[in-house]
Amino acid sequence: MGGMLCTKKMEEQMTMEFNSDGEDPPEQTITISTDDGILDIDTDWLLHKTTLAQKYLGKDQSVIAVRVVNDATMSQMHNKHLGEDSTTDVLTFDQGGSDDSIDADIVICSDVAIRAADERGHTMNEELLLYIVHGMLHCIGFDDHDENSHRAMHEEEDKILLAIGVGEIWSRRS
Repeated sequence: MGGMLCTKKMEEQMTMEFNSDGEDPPEQTITISTDDGILDIDTDWLLHKTTLAQKYLGKDQSVIAVRVVNDATMSQMHNKHLGEDSTTDVLTFDQGGSDDSIDADIVICSDVAIRAADERGHTMNEELLLYIVHGMLHCIGFDDHDENSHRAMHEEEDKILLAIGVGEIWSRRS
């Protein structure tokens, strides 16, 4: 899955990308926005399930801003922030947090989700939720850069998704 970034400069750039007018984000705990032209995203369902995942993790005081983008935008962001000339599923910008909170901006790609959902036999919205949970887990210390941590992270994703009534996504096959 996509990478996690933490530098202050990148955090400031990401905040500006999420809030193009430079104003502070809304007071809501979790926000989900979609770029123009992205269709068939059930933001109410994603918001509800993300809230359940946040509570399951014991991170009730979290501030999480999720932005759904297409391949072109994700490719630009992936290049800008990680130097990769390709799209990816999720980019996580950890803004800090505490024992009871996650503070993050998470960018997820609808085009990648459509392709992956088709391969795994579930909906695009379920795949997008997987990406959000993946980003949240990065913020609480999970990583996926070697085989063992990759497996542990994806097992934790499925555990959370089962607990909130969605079921396994990563390990589900059609």
